[in-house]
Amino acid sequence: MDKPVLIETSARHVHVSRRVLDILFGEGYELTRKKDLSQPGQFACEERVVVVGPKNSFPAVSILGPERKETQVELSASDARSIGVKAPIRESGDLEGSAPCKLVGPKGEVELKDGVIIAKRHIHLTPQDAEKYSITDKQVVSVKVETPDRSLIFGDVVCRVSPSYALAMHIDTDESNAACCTPGLMGEIIL
Repeated sequence: MDKPVLIETSARHVHVSRRVLDILFGEGYELTRKKDLSQPGQFACEERVVVVGPKNSFPAVSILGPERKETQVELSASDARSIGVKAPIRESGDLEGSAPCKLVGPKGEVELKDGVIIAKRHIHLTPQDAEKYSITDKQVVSVKVETPDRSLIFGDVVCRVSPSYALAMHIDTDESNAACCTPGLMGEIIL
């Protein structure tokens, strides 16, 4: 492969702000690190919340740390439909006008007027990776994934370049299932 990239499946999860964490878990509560994720400084937490939509809810959705400036809920398209939420496909952090939901924790609940998105498929690259692959920040590429029975090419993949990233492509569970992705699967970036 000329431009290999690790394919990682990102299941439904929540990023919380300090304000929302205080409401859901109590004033001054600190997140409990469960395991480190592939992106430097990012981690899965022991804490879980209920994500409630108009039709249904998910009872135990993982929180990812560290805290963020804004609270964000990331679902797959199937997840969003199953709880009755019309979530747009967006890049992380692009929350204005996104879908609402309710979050319920052990100490309280929060009605989010927006914050629910279907994360746009993306590749994290360091500046060195970007230079090596001749890719610029925000460039849109395709990624070829070969599996025994469901090979495909993911289009509309946005590249995000930062010195705080590690090279990996993130897709949601719907996308992962469509290609029968397994842990450690490598894809090839197509410019």
